[in-house]
Amino acid sequence: MSALNNLASTSWMQRAAALWTTRPAWLGGRAVADGGTVRSVPIHDWVGRTGQPVKVQGFDQPLVLVVLLLLALGLVMVYSASVALPDNPRFARYTPTHFLTRHFLSIGIATVAAVVMLQVPIRVWERWAPHIFVVSLVLLVIVLVPFIGKGVNGARRWIPLGIMNFQPSELAKLGIAMYAANYMVRKMDARENFMRAVFPMGVALGVVGMLLLAEPDMGAFMVIAAIALGILFLGGVNGRMFFLSVAILVGAFVLMIVFSEFRRQRIFAYLDPWNPAYAQGKAYQLTHSLIAFGRGEIFGQGLGNSVEKLYYLPEAHTDFLMAVLGEELGFAGVLFVIVAFFWLTRRVFAIGRQAIAMDRVFAGLMTQGIGIWIGVQAFINIGVNLGVLPTKGLTLPLMSYGGSALLLNLTAIAIVLRVDVENRQLMRGGRV
Repeated sequence: MSALNNLASTSWMQRAAALWTTRPAWLGGRAVADGGTVRSVPIHDWVGRTGQPVKVQGFDQPLVLVVLLLLALGLVMVYSASVALPDNPRFARYTPTHFLTRHFLSIGIATVAAVVMLQVPIRVWERWAPHIFVVSLVLLVIVLVPFIGKGVNGARRWIPLGIMNFQPSELAKLGIAMYAANYMVRKMDARENFMRAVFPMGVALGVVGMLLLAEPDMGAFMVIAAIALGILFLGGVNGRMFFLSVAILVGAFVLMIVFSEFRRQRIFAYLDPWNPAYAQGKAYQLTHSLIAFGRGEIFGQGLGNSVEKLYYLPEAHTDFLMAVLGEELGFAGVLFVIVAFFWLTRRVFAIGRQAIAMDRVFAGLMTQGIGIWIGVQAFINIGVNLGVLPTKGLTLPLMSYGGSALLLNLTAIAIVLRVDVENRQLMRGGRV
């Protein structure tokens, strides 16, 4: 059975206090046991390792710092990857700073949205979770409607909104994290019954999958499936049912590849990218991405000195931003980004575990779902750039060019911060 059942015999205050004592001093303090009961240490008595009073922080400042560093590095790399695009006839009407300006504007809009979302209590998200999921489904349908959805390179994934193109699949990622967490809270007493616990969630995931594959956007479907299955597992679904669900999903992906000539060719190109039959076709992006990493070596060619971004590597400022970063900043830059995403994902999961320890199951599962989203998508994007995974049209969270992706990424981070703020309020004896 899951960790949720193991915690059921103790009060949330005891569990939260036990968890809090393991946190570093900079997280704002702890609770101590006194005669078998748990009492809160007054704020002015909380001390750090040096014995000096520690000021309680209202939010996770290191998490915000890492997010800001990734945003800043992404802004620099988007400019570097796109500055030469106006020399291409396709982008001749653009200025060298076109993508930089739009990316900066997207960060500004996303930051304002994140600040607003930070004010929304988690209980509101829990109440509205099913509605947000339904809205994401409606938008996934609308994007397929002729003259409404915008098609690029054979894929219809965007709805033009004037200042930006909105991608409904990004909202679907947040929507599935909220809906799956809300679903597990409502089905907590039916986790051993496949038809009651897993089948309805499987139907919802199947509907999302059909809509995404119609765009087509198999990469987004893989991320959404990982979020849903991850939350089912963390929510305590029976192990046999979970592995059965995974087997069904893997089988579905295999069938999609077997019966799709386009996807089969991508797999063959991934397995043998230097084959002349693929090097100038399906494996073109992959081969030039590998060349970029090879040129980067340990410390890179220097910021702005990428050659592959000069008309060789398509979509360098979106899907293959990591390849340009690897060429210009080398192994050191790539390692920094990987470590930053690993730390960010781990910290988001820690906030989720802390919420679950205080019986805030929806908040905890939703937060961990967001952690899965960020971690899995970063893993897939970096893996594709490095040739470890077949090519997928997924951007690098917080870094790649893309307004709707940035908007939903920062909104999700804001919700995680809100969970952390409410955790801290409860630890200080407050209410949320």
